[in-house]
Formats: sequence, structure tokens, C-alpha cells
Amino acid sequence: MKRKTSNTTLLFRLSFVLLVFVMLIDSSLIAQQNEWQTDYEQSGYMATPRYEATMNYLLKLDAASDSMATGVFGHSAQGRKLLYAIIDRDGLKDPEAIRAEGRILLLVQACIHPGESEGKDAMLLLLRDLLIHQQHKGILDKVSIIFIPIFNADGHERFGPYGRINQNGPREMGWRTTAVNLNLNRDFLKADAVEMKAWLQFYHRWQPEFFIDTHTTNGADYQYVLTYALETGGNMTVPLTEWQNKEYLPAMIQRMEEAGVPVFPYVSFRKWHDPRSGLISGVASPMFSQGYTALRNRPGLLVETHMLKPYQPRVEATYDIIIITLNILNKEANTLARLIAEADSYTASADFRRKAFPLRFSIDMTDSSMVDFKGVEYELVKSTITGGEWFRYHRDKPATFSLSLFDQAVVSDSVQLPEAYVVPVEWQEAIERLRLHGIRMHELASTTEMVAFTDSFTKVEWYQQPYEGRHRIRKTESVRVSRKVQLPAGSVLVPMDQPLVPVIAHLLEPRGNGSLLEWGFFDAIFEQKEYAESYVMEPLAQKMLDSIPGLTEAFAAQKASDQAFAASSWAQLNWFYRQTPWWDSQYMIYPVLRLESIPELP
Repeated sequence: MKRKTSNTTLLFRLSFVLLVFVMLIDSSLIAQQNEWQTDYEQSGYMATPRYEATMNYLLKLDAASDSMATGVFGHSAQGRKLLYAIIDRDGLKDPEAIRAEGRILLLVQACIHPGESEGKDAMLLLLRDLLIHQQHKGILDKVSIIFIPIFNADGHERFGPYGRINQNGPREMGWRTTAVNLNLNRDFLKADAVEMKAWLQFYHRWQPEFFIDTHTTNGADYQYVLTYALETGGNMTVPLTEWQNKEYLPAMIQRMEEAGVPVFPYVSFRKWHDPRSGLISGVASPMFSQGYTALRNRPGLLVETHMLKPYQPRVEATYDIIIITLNILNKEANTLARLIAEADSYTASADFRRKAFPLRFSIDMTDSSMVDFKGVEYELVKSTITGGEWFRYHRDKPATFSLSLFDQAVVSDSVQLPEAYVVPVEWQEAIERLRLHGIRMHELASTTEMVAFTDSFTKVEWYQQPYEGRHRIRKTESVRVSRKVQLPAGSVLVPMDQPLVPVIAHLLEPRGNGSLLEWGFFDAIFEQKEYAESYVMEPLAQKMLDSIPGLTEAFAAQKASDQAFAASSWAQLNWFYRQTPWWDSQYMIYPVLRLESIPELP
């Protein structure tokens, strides 16, 4: 006879089965969570992974998700692969296919300065949460993500605890510069580094509508975990500038505040380290990432976490601003895509070239507004070591200062753009740079004669110390001259009816901010290669004084205006040599030509 099972016993058995089932689920979830923990999490939020561990984690994500793919866009100077990831809701892997689905692209870049690794760790967490844990639903509806985890791979592997003396974690980090000691965030225009050469071609291929470059700042102490910079000072078209000011920034600032991470524009004081001196904010040079993308009509957000804050809140703040930006871009995707297309069309138009193009900006120091700044109490202390003064900050004493903000940019130098530039074939290093940026050019098929304008330099000065591997030109003086030239086959004509006109102008205009001339690409033109012996020039100079009207007066005026000239017999005889037909007609002549109209070419 079977015993009847009581309701209590049945309930107990069901409860036990349910408990076991829950325990199995919990253990499965725990196992999955442990499997997908990043090195940063496993370290207790104190460490960042090495290059190989970072690449392996991304490849693991790639294998686990159909929405992600990885690729290599180049190699470092020491041969390391420069990896990128593309994350798209449909698993699409090229920009044309993604845009055909109505989506825009966000490029997030980390470790251009490898000691500043928050962006790498934040994005590994974000991609894991998105692709494995299925969080942030809808974040890829209108936006696809490109992620560069380690741009400066060689610097990243110069790994150790002594990367930055004024930074609070991670425990070990990479070095700021590449293996050949170049700072990649000074290289976007001149492109000397092999890593930057690869990046420029990659960027031109994808042309993301929005760019985030993640950094850690140095400088003064204050309360903000994160500060930012966005180009709204006048170096972008008006509609794109207004979109950043009216749509992106207010939404980002408010949502970061709601997330418990108040933000502030990138902090730069009028006097180094001294908050009460006031704040300044201007237009970024195109050698910097956000300054460069602005020239390409695409907003670039510079993220700067505060080096004195612990590593975990810096990573979390970076995570927050990327997620918030993705949410804003999902809402604004169609508008931003339209504004960029309109900006590209405008910068390629004749209307754009009719206006003076701004080459340099300065800050109007007569115009300021008052802002509240969340700083900390500080004092000025006299050094017992050097006798100088230094700032001692009291981070345990937060203080809000009402400070003057000087952020009105004014154009300090501009130029009227031509219809085209011509670069002679022999200047291949300059031509290569144009190609790297994706600039459209027409190569002359045969020798061509042209009449064009260029600059004849009357004065040039260099900085004494090298900077980023080059001796830059500090100052030039020149006059515009017309020349008839024979251009060999292979010379390139660069038409200005293309969206990259701002990039072209800064590269090829002598006074461009970070021009190829400024960086020394054409230094050879400033070298006098032929000379005249004194025994030749002395009698010839006397004959010239006796026979050429006005020469005596011109010579006297030169001596009176230049003491160094008056004290140098060599310089004086060389002055006479300059007046002769034997003088080098190409000396101090800028070889890049300006065309006011484009001739018919064979």
C-alpha cells in the first residue's frame, strides 16, 4: 500500500527543487560575471591591463558577439598591431553599409597618452555590459561605435609605476610618448609618427560624425572629477557650433550632474595653478585631436579626468560621459548627420572661399563673464629650497570661487584662399602628408607652365629648442609675388572645391597653425647655397655703386637700419651679391604656388 504524500512534504520538495534551481542560476550568473570581469575590476579598481591582455579581452568579446568585429588599422614603430573594434547592432563592418541603415558613427579613442588609461578601462566595461550583459538597450539604434583601445601601443608597453609623478593611479601605467619620443597629440596635422600616418588613413576611411578622445589632465587641484573641451570658439561652421552649444552641451552637462558627476570646461588659469587669476579658454590648434576633427567639420570631445582623484571614480566618470553622449547622439543622429553634410558642402563651395579664412585665434582679454568654479582652498607658499613660490592646495576644504572666464575667441590672422595650390613634384614629403589626410589632388601628367602667386620671405626665425622632433619656425615676414614656373610631371594641383579646405589651408598656407612650413618641411629653401668671394665682390660692388642710380642711398639706408649688417663686411658684400643676376632666384621663395583660377590641364 502506497503512502500518501502530504501537502507539507510536497511543498518542501518543491521548495528544495526551486532553491537548487535558483542556486544553479546564481552560480551560473556568478560564473559568467567572473568570466567577463576585466583586469581593472579584478584588481579592485586599481590596475589597468597590459597591451596583450587588452587585445585578448577585445578578441574574446568579438568571438562572443555578432554585433562586434575587430580589425587592425596599422602598426606601431616597434611593430605592435593597432587594434580597433566596430560595434554595430546588425554586425555591419564598413561605414557605407552602416550609414545606409541611417546610423552615424562615434569614434572613442583611448591611450593616445597611455598613462591616461581611463578610456580603455571604461570602454571595456561598457562593451561588456552592452554585448554580454545586454544592458543599455537601444544605445545602438542610431549610432555605431568604433573603439581604439590603445593608440600609442609602444608607449603603453613602457609600463611601470613611475609614469606620471602627479597622478593618483592606476598602480602601473604606460608612458606618454611613442617609442621615438613623439607626442601623438601634437601630431595630427604634421603626421610624423607611423602611428599617426595609419590613424589619418583610418579616420578618413570612417569619418565618424562624433569623436571622443580620453585623457587625464594635470595642473591645479579642484573638485571636478572630469573636465571637457569642445570646439565652439569659431573654428567650425555656425550651425555645427550652435548644435554643440544648444543641443549637445546642455544635455551632457545636465545628465552628468544627474549622474553625480558635475563637469566643467577644461581648466586653464590665466596664471599657472592660480584659480583666482581667472580662467581662459580658446580655440584648439589642429595639432590636437579635437582641433583637427573640427577642421574636418566633425565635433571632437576632449575628456580630461582629474589626475589627483582616485582611479575608480575617474574610470566611472569616463564611462558616464560616453554613455550619456551615446544617448544624446541617438536622439540627434539625423540632425548631426545633416549638419555635417551641409558643412562639408559649404567648405567645398566658392562662397566659403570668398570669405577670409581664419588661420589663428587669440582670446579677447577685455571681455569676460563670471562663472562659479568648484575649487579647493589653497595658499601661496615661499619655497625654502628655491626661494620661489608654489601653491599648496587643501583638498579637504572645498570652496566655490566666482571667477572671470575669458573665452571670447577673436581672429588674429586670416588669409584669402585661392582656387588651388600646386606642390612641385620634388617636395614629396609634403605631397605624402596631403595624401595621408585624404586630400583630393590632380597629378600633372606632363611638364606644365603656369603663372602663379607665392611668398617671397624677407625674414625667418626659428625656435632654439626642438619640439616634437623638429625645429619649428617661430616667425616669418614675406611679400606676395607672381612667378612664371615650369612644373615637372608628377607635381600635384590641389583644388579647393572639396570639404577638406580648412585642413589644406593650415597645411599649405605659410602662416597656417601648424603648417608644413612651420614644422620645417621646407627649411631647405632658407639655405643660401652659392656665395661670392670678396675678391670678386669688392670691385664689382664699387662698379655697381658707380653705375646703378639709387644703389648708394639704398646701401646707406640698410646700414643705418641694421647694426649687425653695418658691422659685418661679409653681410654687406652679400647684399651686393643679392643685387646681381648671379643671385639664386629661388632662395627664400616658397615653392607651393597659389592659383587664382584653375587652368585647363593636359
